[in-house]
Amino acid sequence: MPFGYNGKILRVDLTNRQIDDEMPDERIYRTYIGGGSLACYYLLKEQKAGVDPLGAENTLIFSTSAVSGTPAAGFSRFTVAAKSPLTGGFGETEAGGWFGPELKFAGYDAIIIKGRADTPVYLLVKDGRAEIKDARHLWGKSLGEVHDTIREELGDSRVRIAQIGPGGERLVRYACIINELKHVNGRTGMGAVMGAKNLRAIAVRGHGKMQLFDKEKVNELVRWHNAHYLETQKTRQDLGTAAGVNLLNMSGILPTRNFNKGEFDKAADISGEAMKEKILVGRGHCYACPVKCKREVEVKEPYSVNPRFGGPEYETIGALGSLCEIGDIKAIAKGNELCQQYGLDTISAGVCIAFAMECFENDILSKSDTEGLELTFGNAEAMVKLIEMIGSRQGIGDILAEGVLGAAQKIGNGAEKYAMHVKGQEIPMHEPRGKASLALAYTTSPTGADHVECPHDQLFFPPPNKNLDEAAMLSLFEPMTPTDLGHEKARYFYYLQNTWNLYNIIGVCIFTAWPLGQFKLDHIVEYVRAVTGWNTNLYELVKANERSQQLFRLFNTREGFTKKDDMLPERFFEPLQNGALKGNRLSREDFQKALESYYGMMGWDPDTGIPTPGKLQEVGLGWAVSEIKGGK
Repeated sequence: MPFGYNGKILRVDLTNRQIDDEMPDERIYRTYIGGGSLACYYLLKEQKAGVDPLGAENTLIFSTSAVSGTPAAGFSRFTVAAKSPLTGGFGETEAGGWFGPELKFAGYDAIIIKGRADTPVYLLVKDGRAEIKDARHLWGKSLGEVHDTIREELGDSRVRIAQIGPGGERLVRYACIINELKHVNGRTGMGAVMGAKNLRAIAVRGHGKMQLFDKEKVNELVRWHNAHYLETQKTRQDLGTAAGVNLLNMSGILPTRNFNKGEFDKAADISGEAMKEKILVGRGHCYACPVKCKREVEVKEPYSVNPRFGGPEYETIGALGSLCEIGDIKAIAKGNELCQQYGLDTISAGVCIAFAMECFENDILSKSDTEGLELTFGNAEAMVKLIEMIGSRQGIGDILAEGVLGAAQKIGNGAEKYAMHVKGQEIPMHEPRGKASLALAYTTSPTGADHVECPHDQLFFPPPNKNLDEAAMLSLFEPMTPTDLGHEKARYFYYLQNTWNLYNIIGVCIFTAWPLGQFKLDHIVEYVRAVTGWNTNLYELVKANERSQQLFRLFNTREGFTKKDDMLPERFFEPLQNGALKGNRLSREDFQKALESYYGMMGWDPDTGIPTPGKLQEVGLGWAVSEIKGGK
């Protein structure tokens, strides 16, 4: 058994109700490490191109990594991956919480789920064994009801449960998976894949312990990390991820009015400070993490919000708040709770609602289309009602449940102009007209628009800046100009993406590691060595991430994606309408030049965006060259 891993993957065939164990060779773990990389390896190896994302042929994979479940703060994240019903390409999403470590303690490094159950089921994984259990009595129930019922049935209050809500059952294309009622695998519609398989939940319980190669060194690094980490995270502990709302607003890059504006006049009313003052009642955390950045909020009137479902993160505040010009933190908290209860990604839900509001404003939608709802910007009651309609697929909610691209195609009449997405996935709450590297992050991300592809530009500007000192170890010595999008910005993005995405495949929270936390790149290398016993170095780990990026691109190539899919909505080439960056727009020419530079660095064909055979051979993916078929 390799150190850090269990050396065992659980295979579940829901169609035939069959369960098996696989013991991969250690070289598979070392080559692909974990997370989306390990998941995509299995998807490319075992799944045919062109399968229906909501069909039985789509494989759903839960994947941990070498360091998942080890005692350092922030090392709790796990991945869920499949073909996305939202984009039709590679679908992958990470979450923290407790589920990932518990799966390791239960004896497995990953779960590979195929087929479709003929009736609703849930999967129980406990101490090296698994069982498919009846879930007909759980279907249609709320998140909280299912959580409580499974724990009661199993007689164990410590069992960790990852589940979908009614939105996943109804195949909302951006349905998510939630563990412990508040930790969310949010993006790309993995909850809909789970729902299509009639799989309501996965419950895990383990009494095992991680086998560490050098326990003394691991504990030494954990003690050092704990001594420094909390001190750097006091603002995030106090205000959560919403700590940045006011700063982004002052900088003119708080997404507002469906990305027309960068400043919201009610930003202070929906900030982390406002949440703390008005509705915060507790602070939750992930496994082994002392920061407690998770919000727990309570509202009694005019809405009822239960703190057991957590509270809004920054992305939720942006999507349900400023993007829709809603300045009521209580309404946003209610919208967040409804998204939790229905199992909906808050980013996608908010962007779909803002899209509908702009369509309504421009007479593309009318009251007869919206069940009488006045879908004007700033209408908090309409936002809350629309979430319920989306989660239950009622009326206009049924159309918006298809995602903003699918909804725009159904509505027609010019609605596509207001659909803010890349590859079908809705744009997160960060403005590329003020953080220009996001133009590359959004367009080249394999999952569609994704804001965690790379550290954002402001982290490296202006000096003096300790992050610049850290960047020097990657041969990046000059500060970034946030709005620049030249060849040098493409180089920064390429290097920083290759390191930051490393954290995703090894399951590390981005607030833990460089450049946002105390755990720097050399600490990551030391930690992986101590956990696994591998004589590894930074070169090998960064190369593993580079391999993963090529895997993801290959998956999309096989599904028909090409260079033309690496494109931003037209809105970002238009000027911001207000705020500190009023008038700022992306240059189409600069964007194309930066994209071409990035392609060259990645080893992708400049005309098609497809990985070249030589590049695949260079990163050890020669076996996958046959997957290149030229795209659509």
